[in-house]
Amino acid sequence: MHLTRDQFAGWLDRYIEAWRSGDPADIGDLFSEDVSYSQNGGQTSLDGREAVVADWLEEAYEPNASWEASYEPLAIEDHVHVAVGSTRYLREGGVREEFSNIFVCRFDDDGRCSELREWWMLGPSPVERLGDRA
Repeated sequence: MHLTRDQFAGWLDRYIEAWRSGDPADIGDLFSEDVSYSQNGGQTSLDGREAVVADWLEEAYEPNASWEASYEPLAIEDHVHVAVGSTRYLREGGVREEFSNIFVCRFDDDGRCSELREWWMLGPSPVERLGDRA
């Protein structure tokens, strides 16, 4: 399925909300039953909604954990949706760690993600780096 830019941005917002809530229903609603989810070139690979939900719950943060995330659509071509963003883990007085993220997604006919390839790296967001050059 081809999502519009606004639909994709909405899905990314729901992704952050589900990650923050840790609610299995919110997490599961993002993904198709047969989703393929990989990170960093396949170093971590999960197949199926149940595996993704279980992984997220295993990696869940405390409800009051200090972190923030922001993702935005970068490009949509046919059925491929690309997003960039950053995740910041905070400590008193500032940022403890910041990760840049790139998502490459495909969606099923119900608007659920059926494939997500994620890359993350320590450092400022790709958008912020591009903004520095403007």
